[in-house]
Amino acid sequence: MPSNTTAPPTKKKGRRARLIVLVLVLALLAGIGYGGYWGVSTVRASFPQTSGTLRLDALSAPVEVKRDAYGVPQLYADNESDLFRAQGYVQAQDRFYEMDVRRHLTAGRLSEMFGKSQVDTDAFLRTLGWRKVAQEEYDKVLTPETKKNLQAYSEGVNAYLKGRDASDVSVEYAALAFTSDYSIEPWTPVDSVAWLKAMAWDLRGNMQDEIDRSLMASRLSAAQIKDLYPGYPYDLHQPIVGQGAVDKITGKFDPDAEPRGGDGGSSGGGSSDNGIQSQLAGLSDVLDKIPAMLGPNGNGIGSNSWVVSGKYTTSGKPLLANDPHLAPMLPSLWYQMGLHCRTVSATCRYDVAGYTFSGMPGVIIGHNNDIAWGFTNLGADVTDLYLEKIGTDGYQVDGKTKPFITRDEIIKVAGDNDRKITIRSTEHGPLVSDRSTEMEKVGQTAPVGNAAPDRGTGYGVALRWTALQPGKSMDAVFALNRAKDFTTFRAAAKDFEVPSQNLIYADTKGHIGYQAPGKIPVRTKAKGYDGTLPAPGWDSSYDWKGYIPYDELPYEYDPARGYIVTANQAVVDEKKYPYLLTKDWGYGSRSQRINDLIESKTKDGGKISPDDMQTMQMDNRSEIATLLNPLLLKIDISDPQVREAQKLLEGWDYTQESDSAAAAYFNAVWRNLLKLAFGNKLPKELRVEGDCINVRVSDTTGPVDEQNKLVPECGERDADTAQPDGGDRWYEVVRPLLKQEKSAWWTTPGDRLNPATETRDQLLAQAMKDARWELTAKLGKDVSTWSWGRLHQLTLKNQTLGTAGPGFVQSLLNRGPWNLGGGEAAVDATGWNAAGGYEVIWVPSMRMVVNVGDWDKSRWINLSGASGHAYNAHYTDQTDKWAKGELLDWAYGQGAVEANTKDTLKLEP
Repeated sequence: MPSNTTAPPTKKKGRRARLIVLVLVLALLAGIGYGGYWGVSTVRASFPQTSGTLRLDALSAPVEVKRDAYGVPQLYADNESDLFRAQGYVQAQDRFYEMDVRRHLTAGRLSEMFGKSQVDTDAFLRTLGWRKVAQEEYDKVLTPETKKNLQAYSEGVNAYLKGRDASDVSVEYAALAFTSDYSIEPWTPVDSVAWLKAMAWDLRGNMQDEIDRSLMASRLSAAQIKDLYPGYPYDLHQPIVGQGAVDKITGKFDPDAEPRGGDGGSSGGGSSDNGIQSQLAGLSDVLDKIPAMLGPNGNGIGSNSWVVSGKYTTSGKPLLANDPHLAPMLPSLWYQMGLHCRTVSATCRYDVAGYTFSGMPGVIIGHNNDIAWGFTNLGADVTDLYLEKIGTDGYQVDGKTKPFITRDEIIKVAGDNDRKITIRSTEHGPLVSDRSTEMEKVGQTAPVGNAAPDRGTGYGVALRWTALQPGKSMDAVFALNRAKDFTTFRAAAKDFEVPSQNLIYADTKGHIGYQAPGKIPVRTKAKGYDGTLPAPGWDSSYDWKGYIPYDELPYEYDPARGYIVTANQAVVDEKKYPYLLTKDWGYGSRSQRINDLIESKTKDGGKISPDDMQTMQMDNRSEIATLLNPLLLKIDISDPQVREAQKLLEGWDYTQESDSAAAAYFNAVWRNLLKLAFGNKLPKELRVEGDCINVRVSDTTGPVDEQNKLVPECGERDADTAQPDGGDRWYEVVRPLLKQEKSAWWTTPGDRLNPATETRDQLLAQAMKDARWELTAKLGKDVSTWSWGRLHQLTLKNQTLGTAGPGFVQSLLNRGPWNLGGGEAAVDATGWNAAGGYEVIWVPSMRMVVNVGDWDKSRWINLSGASGHAYNAHYTDQTDKWAKGELLDWAYGQGAVEANTKDTLKLEP
């Protein structure tokens, strides 16, 4: 699964007046200035009751809610419907405001809460139609049992809301009441289903890469773009599935079969026949404005998970670890919970605990009494952009005009007039180009072949995406919660169509496994199309040819090596697999480091303990430093102050602890190296907004002395998604160049302060100089006081009022900063974007180590806490421990839960 999450995007100018009002309101609510007693009572009014007895008319039998010292609830019920009703009630107690914002976002209704500044965002989300697809799933696809569970969950949420004023639900509603007449609506089952679409959006694969490659074509050659998107390094980084193939006879994937070869679906380089390399600046700009529910989409978003067979563990049973890397948010994306039938039977089948999402029933990641499972993002290419030849009557396919599929929608706006929008779609998907005035001209300058239709005023852009078709992922959640063995686990995974995830598995009988599920398209091979660039919508041969059959997707069961690692690396060697999964994998730095750590621990008969798993999760070694640092130490530096910084790298072990001065300096050198060698050569649409460089413009029409002149050009991209981001794709870009001392990438024009560079060592010297003075400005002149954590900070932000406005609002609702170790593409993946700065923009959003079979010795931690109420004791009570790499005991069995219970709430019918 997340600068992030459920927030409307920041638009300070349009909201400044509203923010001033909100600041005053929040001051009162916090008890600052006058009105202190009323402020405190208002805040506390929304805190949940966690002990005693409450009556819920919707229940058919009593339910107990047992909360531990961190407010984490374990629910006990006699039947499934009551269990999910209680889950809805308890999550609403802790997190309803978060749930409410999420459902408005997924439905394209943020304007109803936050006013006209959100109209454009709502229009784009209505165009995608998440809520519409979720409704279709609920009406036509999901099983009656799943719908029954969703309905029960909704009944529980609404039981909590019944009779409560909005200000009694969460303090944020008290603030909204001063600026709008917003009122809370009842929860519906479709509100829960729609959240899976938001999750899929942020895990959608290579759409941003597809756009960025197209944008690069305005300034870079095809060969240069290829340099910046190297192939996956199979010789260095192991894929997840190391053997097996689709069997020739059965047509199914067999982990023991000999590879029959393949071409990964295509060996082409995009839409090469038509030469399509469109400048999609408008679409990129639109995407920057869409709130990222899980984090900045790109190379950093991902996860670690691995499972080790009992053969190699101190317990003799499997150990399973998982830590999804998503955007930092407050409250955390995850909600810890246990769902227990008092007596597990055919009519009450759930005894499961783990992490779920507020607003969704069931458990997403965790374990039951028989199996444990974890997720990482598979990264399959499940989106394609299609250039469409459009006219007033429709769009063109194979020389014929087809009519648009249209629908009208009304956007209601708090404090303003309603907006009506018309949404147009082609057979490929919604026309996302309709949602931006810039996008009306997308494709105007796209070079296309002679077979392309006349561009007229420009091509439109349609989005085809698997998540815009009704699917069964909600069915899969409940099936995973009930699975008893690898067979039932794989059967559940079959329905987890969107988003496509890597699923790891372990059970109490000692088995471990892996399954790659998902609805993954099959693309045409005839024209070498591989989904890396936009496709010509007017040529039907570029349409998808169905989906990879589930039986042919890779899996493993008890592999001989005794462990399985997934960390967003390639699933399988593309030369050994007949289908294209994607051309844009994570590049495997984290996964290979985990593989190496496991191998080093288990060689010569060594065993891995739960403590070892926890230590591995906090491993923060910089893989790029192992390549680059030896070269940096050889650079002859004459400037004594730069030399002083260089000495920090002598004897450095490449770890990125929070207090490390060497890590601070190295990462600054890496950032400046990337800017000099690559960033300043990229088009403005990829560079950070406000980052200005001089570019040479040829103008033969003006005076002679002004021809071929230098003019300033400023970047336009949000800092969290700008390039070069410094992730492990850039490790693979730089790796071969380090052996080419005179590559053209090392050349820079220089400026009035710095000489031009022509060689690798000259550029490295300049990067070291620039890094020295950058850190001097940020951390001071004395290098002995430098530390990585002072640069690399995490601030947790309330995802609505805490993301915009004066610092006063942020101090009331936000928490931090925390100085962190770790880094980009490290196992402890506290990610940062090298183009944008050092701030932490994605994190291990939770961590767990599951002791399979001895469940009560498992451990877990959340990024923030159980509560979404800003002044509740459980708002951020896990964050300090999370930052230190500590884990909490995870009680599961009834005896352990009882021993850890601090508050018991009885829900009576």
